[in-house]
Amino acid sequence: MADAKVIPFDEERPRRRGGPRPVRAVPTPGPDPVVAEPVEEPVAGAAGSAPSSGAGWDRRIAGGLAFLRRRITGDYEVDDFGYDEELTDQVLMTLLRPVYDKYFRVEVKGIENIPKEGGALIVANHSGTLPLDGLMLQVAVHDHHPAERHLRLLAADLVFMLPVVNELARKAGHTLACAEDAQRLLEAGELVGVMPEGFKGIGKPFGERYKLQRFGRGGFVSTALRAGTPIVPCSIVGAEEIYPMVGNAKTLARLLGIPYFPITPTFPWLGPLGAVPLPTKWTIQFGEPIPTDGYAAEAAEDPMLMFNLTDQVREQIQHTLYKLLVQRRSVFF
Repeated sequence: MADAKVIPFDEERPRRRGGPRPVRAVPTPGPDPVVAEPVEEPVAGAAGSAPSSGAGWDRRIAGGLAFLRRRITGDYEVDDFGYDEELTDQVLMTLLRPVYDKYFRVEVKGIENIPKEGGALIVANHSGTLPLDGLMLQVAVHDHHPAERHLRLLAADLVFMLPVVNELARKAGHTLACAEDAQRLLEAGELVGVMPEGFKGIGKPFGERYKLQRFGRGGFVSTALRAGTPIVPCSIVGAEEIYPMVGNAKTLARLLGIPYFPITPTFPWLGPLGAVPLPTKWTIQFGEPIPTDGYAAEAAEDPMLMFNLTDQVREQIQHTLYKLLVQRRSVFF
């Protein structure tokens, strides 16, 4: 298999979109029946819409074969971080979309608070034992934003140490959670997503659900200040209940080299079946952006300012979580 072309991240390049293909216009007969083109008779027993349906399938098959040919020959593009936009749009998003639409039935609010263009840092709460909330957040931004923007998530070191997961994460646009990579993405006009709670949030016990953990040292605020990009708080409700974590086998976690080993009402008792998440109803709300372009260049080195902005973002997310919890009718509906 040929290698893909690596496009320098800062270089201008055409952006492929995974939206619907244009429909070919069908000429309509003129008013004079004498000069009208003869209409081809449909195949016997076929429905009236069969030809157009068949043409649609033909286009899909042709598109799929063209996609496979590009993958085999290496005629596709990745950026310096390994992000493969075509693979993300055509394959990964397609696989995640049924889970997003049908299983978790995600409702999105405040999408207009994400800029139409330019860099922005989306800061969200983290929960759910497994990081499905990050993947659903990616689908929410891409499918609901008018510009179909892509979210580049900052991931923990563990993600890039796991076989297969490492490669898929890079192809999907994830990158290491470090200030240098985040700043470079923001300055290039990308949407960057960060979940500052990290493993403390995703691995907290069920009894502490929707109580935000510490947001670290405010490194994400410093990055946004240096890039001069707005911070968009994001609150996710529904992920906390997909794997109710009632215990943590710490000894087993240390042996496996992972932050925690979850014990839920179904896992590990039911084996692989216990790893199926509960079909909870999700809501993702994006809050009003907090601008950072009005601060001086040296503001990123001011620890008091970083503390205040970090606390402001955290409080806004927590307040929205409580409001969404009061509004929801049920965990599952």
